[in-house]
Amino acid sequence: MATDFDDHGSSIAETTARDLDWPCLRQFCVFLENRIGRLRDLLRYFEKHDLRIVALCIIDSHDSAVARIMLSSYDRGREILSLSGFAYFESDIIGVALPVGHQPFVTLCSSLLQAEVNIQYTYPLMCRPDGRSAIAISVDDIEMAIKVLAEHGHRLVTEDDLLADD
Repeated sequence: MATDFDDHGSSIAETTARDLDWPCLRQFCVFLENRIGRLRDLLRYFEKHDLRIVALCIIDSHDSAVARIMLSSYDRGREILSLSGFAYFESDIIGVALPVGHQPFVTLCSSLLQAEVNIQYTYPLMCRPDGRSAIAISVDDIEMAIKVLAEHGHRLVTEDDLLADD
């Protein structure tokens, strides 16, 4: 692993460097004009470069839309998006496999509720770590959510899982 430096030339500890087993996923939020073919154009950029779309959520308004998208390879996706001309931003999100049992969503939400972590939105992941369905969750306190989910035995989805599902 290469040594990284901060703005003052100091070395950044390896423990702070993002790795494929980092317990957060990265989503791209892409702004689209609300017109025929724009979503297809966006998806074509990724699929023609052999990137698998592992999650897609569209938030629509009258004039525009935002596509929340996760890809099998964050680094390649970022490179392709930066060359595409689409306006976008990135954000961390938690991926979690649904627990086995009678009420998987209630179990998951109850774990976060006990720690007073607010769920902002969620959408399904199209990968199946360990053969289980999984969802992406945006929360108001990502560090606390990761800690609580791990303490309650929930299986967090990592970027490594997205690559392994290819």
